[in-house]
Amino acid sequence: MTPHNDVPPGSTELIERHMALVGHIVRETASRVPSHVDRDDLTSAGLAALVQAAHAYDPDRGVPFPRYAATRIRGALVDELRSIDWASRSVRRRARELDATRARLAAALGRTASDAEVASAAGLSVDEVSANDDDVARAQVLSLHASEDADLGDLLVSSTPSPESLAEHRERLTYLTEAVAELPERLRVVVEQYFLAERPMAEIAATLGVSESRVSQMRAEALILLRDALNHELDPDLVSAHARPQGAAARRREAYFAAVAARHAAGTRRREGEAPVNATA
Repeated sequence: MTPHNDVPPGSTELIERHMALVGHIVRETASRVPSHVDRDDLTSAGLAALVQAAHAYDPDRGVPFPRYAATRIRGALVDELRSIDWASRSVRRRARELDATRARLAAALGRTASDAEVASAAGLSVDEVSANDDDVARAQVLSLHASEDADLGDLLVSSTPSPESLAEHRERLTYLTEAVAELPERLRVVVEQYFLAERPMAEIAATLGVSESRVSQMRAEALILLRDALNHELDPDLVSAHARPQGAAARRREAYFAAVAARHAAGTRRREGEAPVNATA
């Protein structure tokens, strides 16, 4: 069959030979995002990027096609993921309900409630509570992973975020990184090992000498602290009032907020102090 004039010679063969590459990258990406993300949508975006890569590929540049195509495909998936909400409405609604249940139980028990206690109070199974926490958790920290590939979007012929959106995104990433660094040590270990090192919960539990359910509980505590710390600095109206404003837990939370703010201020002063040096370099 004679190819259309606007299809470069050899591009059809490149597409057919490398379709498996799309499946590999989609599987790799799908393992790091909430379960409700449609894999078919990711596959469609990846295949479209493969076609574009085959049409635009120039072997004279010395870059192997698989590497060039993989970059374009990953960039397309980043764009596709940016266009959707990381957590569905039902997931976010249940998360709010579970947060309210945890706060209510904490006030009644004088301590953080276990997943089993939260599940019982909410009329859910422990697995359902854990699954909801997983989806919301991955949604909240996926930006740390995505930031590694943020420049891939620049390779695509598509709309890009406005300078204001980019500035806001970078500010949130900075605050998130600082908030993770200021977490109590064991909570910080859980966040870094679970989300950044992607270690199984069983391994983290063995490292800390606690049960997997305790690691799950610590992860939930850390995510609530991270969320409230970011809101405290960027969206104060979204910070929920503590059930016991005069209690020790409330004082620890306020001290944590202050530590995050102090770290951010110190980092800002350091960056501003470095700017003149860079300007005269």
